[in-house]
Amino acid sequence: MLSIAVILVLSYMIGSIPASVWVGKAMYNTDLREHGSGNAGATNAFRVLGWKAGAIAAIVDLGKGLLAAGVVATIRIDVIPPGLGFWEAESVIRLLAGVTAVAGHMYPLWANFKGGKGVNTTAGVLLALTPTVMFITLGVFAIVLFSSRYVSVASLSATIAYPTAIAYSKYVLDTESLDASVFIFSLFLATSIFIAHRTNIQRLLAGSENRVRSFRMGKGMQGRGEI
Repeated sequence: MLSIAVILVLSYMIGSIPASVWVGKAMYNTDLREHGSGNAGATNAFRVLGWKAGAIAAIVDLGKGLLAAGVVATIRIDVIPPGLGFWEAESVIRLLAGVTAVAGHMYPLWANFKGGKGVNTTAGVLLALTPTVMFITLGVFAIVLFSSRYVSVASLSATIAYPTAIAYSKYVLDTESLDASVFIFSLFLATSIFIAHRTNIQRLLAGSENRVRSFRMGKGMQGRGEI
């Protein structure tokens, strides 16, 4: 039996696992934060270290959110409140666990509180909460990525698509399995991700944002001998 506090602490610690940083140091003896965009996320891992490190980082980052919201938060706790206004307590607890995991990814305990932007970990949280809507969102991400070749544009487009799909499912299709707290959470999350991408937005407006040159498995800067 766990308390809500323990669930949140565990979720933060799971979110704090800096996969891209550890993979870079273990596989290439390289601190990812000193190269590329300086971001400790999967996108920069792909760019700097190549597809193998990037894939590992992406899978682990997504898994952190999935584990926190889909497993840790579902462990029965000692006291379950009857509800928070119109919201279901179980949904709120899972959301809080997910938010805490994302916060851990962005401000990781194990990497001097300098982490990534939280997109992949957020995807894991949303996959645990709303798998159908999340697959739609991933479809939007893939379409925008392949058409624009901007990872940031694809991420922001998916960020907009998710709450839009939630609102449509909840308030137009009247899907009973979706609690209103999920929609509120999606708006909060979208705002946070846009804030985290403010430098990317500035580079997009200035025309200096990096584009994906090729979708072939790349070696990254490390493989090309640039670092």
